Amino acid sequence: MKKFAAGLYVAVTLALMVWGYYQAIYAAPNDAMQGEIFRIIYYHVPSASVAFLFFAISLIGSIGFLAYRGSRPGWAQIADAWALSGAEVGVVFCSVVLTTGPLWGRRAWGIWWTWDARLTTTLVLWLIYVSYLLLRRFAAGPQMQTLAAVLGIFGALDVPIVYMSNRWWRTQHPAPVFGGDSNSGMDPTMVGALLWNMVAWLAWGLLILGLRYRVERQQQKIVAREAEEALNA
Repeated sequence: MKKFAAGLYVAVTLALMVWGYYQAIYAAPNDAMQGEIFRIIYYHVPSASVAFLFFAISLIGSIGFLAYRGSRPGWAQIADAWALSGAEVGVVFCSVVLTTGPLWGRRAWGIWWTWDARLTTTLVLWLIYVSYLLLRRFAAGPQMQTLAAVLGIFGALDVPIVYMSNRWWRTQHPAPVFGGDSNSGMDPTMVGALLWNMVAWLAWGLLILGLRYRVERQQQKIVAREAEEALNA
C-alpha cells in the first residue's frame, strides 16, 4: 500500500510539473513590458516560496532537537533529521532563486547583479545555510548537532528579512506582486500559471524532502548501531 501511495504521489508530481511547464511557457501570455523574459517568474517565485518553507522546517527541527536532546534522544534525532533535510533542500531551491534572478536582471536591468537589499539578504541567507551544511559535513564530536541547530535557528531569522526587504527599503528589485501597494497585482491570465507552478514545485520539493529525510534517518540508525557495537566490543 505504501509503495502504491508513493508511486501515485510521484506520478501526480510529474504530471503537475509537466502541466506547470505548459502553463508557464505556452498558456500564459507575454508581459507587455518585459516580453518572454517575464516567464522566469513562474520558476523564480515558486522556488523562493518553497525555499522559505523548507528553511522553516529546518528551524522547527532545530528547535525540536534542542528541546528534546536531553529528555527524549529519539525524538531529538528525528527533529535533527528534519532540520538537516529541510536545510539541504532549501539550499537547492535558494540556489535556483539566485540563478534565475540574475538571468532576469541581466535582461531587465542590463547587469547580472546589484547589491540590492532583496538580493543581498537572499545571498546572506544562502551563505548561512551553506555554512550550516559545511558544519554538518566536516565537523565532528557530540556538540556538532547542537552547534548546527543554533546556526539553523540563526539562519531562519533572515527569512522574514528577505521577505520584507522590498517593503522596508527602497530597492531595485520589483515591488511585491501580491500584498503590495495599490498598483500591485498580476493579470488574471497569468495568475493561473503561477499558482500551478507553485503547486508543482511544492509537490516536487516535498518529494525530495521526504527522500532526503528517509536517507538521513537510515544513516542515523547505522551510526547508532556502529556506536553500540563499538561500545560492546
